[in-house]
Amino acid sequence: MENKYAAGKDAAAHDTAHDTARDAADRCGENEIVVSIVMPARNAAGTIRQAMESVFAQTYRKWELIIVDDGSADGTAETAARLGERRQSGGPEQAGEQWPDSGAEQAEERQQSGGPDRIRILRNERNRGAAEARNRGVRAARGSWIAFLDSDDLWHPEKLRMQMELARRRPDADIIYTGIAFMDASGRRLSWRQRVPETVNCGRLLRQNVIACSSVLLKRGTALRYPMVQDGAFGEMHEDYPVWLQILRDGGRAYGIDEPLLVYRLTVGSRSRDKRKAAVMTYRVYRHVGLGRLRAGYFFCWYVWKNLWKYGRLRRG
Repeated sequence: MENKYAAGKDAAAHDTAHDTARDAADRCGENEIVVSIVMPARNAAGTIRQAMESVFAQTYRKWELIIVDDGSADGTAETAARLGERRQSGGPEQAGEQWPDSGAEQAEERQQSGGPDRIRILRNERNRGAAEARNRGVRAARGSWIAFLDSDDLWHPEKLRMQMELARRRPDADIIYTGIAFMDASGRRLSWRQRVPETVNCGRLLRQNVIACSSVLLKRGTALRYPMVQDGAFGEMHEDYPVWLQILRDGGRAYGIDEPLLVYRLTVGSRSRDKRKAAVMTYRVYRHVGLGRLRAGYFFCWYVWKNLWKYGRLRRG
């Protein structure tokens, strides 16, 4: 198979010494940033506040938030900057508003663990796509782990804490993912949730992608070696799915937490909501990772069956 990940591996080699020093500092308790949260955002002024507040509500505190504004034209970066400034100064965004964990002890903790660089906003002057936005955020990250959160999704407050606890129990983990709850475009929660297995290998993941990008906690070194994929030789496709497949095929380990710690927004007009387009992109992923037409067709049949069942449940709310 052609090596499509050489650039990412070169970047990882370039950062090896820096990563080693940072990891040693983490073990000694000298580096408070353990998880770097990468949030790509494009024209997300209407949803980014909720996404950011779900980060601020995390009970696990050792994080930084890197927002990559991907050529937005609706004031997304300005909205995020205002909220970030209020958060880092320890105050609510609006008069009379309180943070979810408000209280004297929590306020003092926010002051101690804040700092001017805990929330950073990077800007692309023009739209470069979600894959490159995520990759830029990973390159800028200072944490040992990477978490991805789309600017229209939400996290449960215990999400990072539960994942880091599993990471300690499973030191061989490269990817830690979670179950998913769903909401519609207006934010109304749906009753059905997607359950996930305790672990998944490449063969099982080919049948159905149970790893939602906004649920993932990923080792930074792994994220550098396997960057998100831009649309390839077979055309437009999912940028994260081929990455999970390649990591697992190369011997990486993925473990799941079967709790709905991600709330995924079903946005009208998105690539994932266009079922025909999503199906075509999934088939292209199979071809991209090296499957011949026959094997790609076999796994595509699994994909169709699993997703017909899934969307049937979602339609019932």
